[in-house]
Amino acid sequence: MFHANTQRLIDYWTQRAQPGRAPSRASINPGDFRQLMPQTFMLGREARGAYTVRLAGGFVGDLHRQDLRGTNGLMLWSERDRLRLQGALEDIRRRPEPLVAMAEVLTDGPSLSIEVLFAPLAAHDGGPERYLGLYQPLAMVSRLQDRPALELSVRALRRPAAANEETAPVRLATLYGRRIA
Repeated sequence: MFHANTQRLIDYWTQRAQPGRAPSRASINPGDFRQLMPQTFMLGREARGAYTVRLAGGFVGDLHRQDLRGTNGLMLWSERDRLRLQGALEDIRRRPEPLVAMAEVLTDGPSLSIEVLFAPLAAHDGGPERYLGLYQPLAMVSRLQDRPALELSVRALRRPAAANEETAPVRLATLYGRRIA
């Protein structure tokens, strides 16, 4: 289960997606999730491994204490996690579905658990592909004691669709009219 805000954006993405295809950037209306805008970001995919931050909400910029526009989004993550995250982003580009990184915001002091959503968006004009993202803290941000994020660290990568596939539906089995399972 994800935080309600993360799930809300996943559901929004899913409603606009076609089977096997990501929704286009044009089908996304930020006004539909305006309460989440400070926590959202947009990555542009220029090439494999180059995911430029195109937009970043106020919360995202404040957490990192910098204007992130134009920077490679992978550089916000610990060096040991970049290749793993890059592979996951490329995978959801080929098989469009949201991806949630269960992560830690690392500072020079306390850390903060966070969900980072990546939802692929299809190119509609031949331009770079994009990823709609969300930073969802799982605890009070004040625990960071006003320290900037030095990097993000991946604890786990989860796909909402895969979670749904893992739980088999409950079925009733009978043998000669008698329930057996």
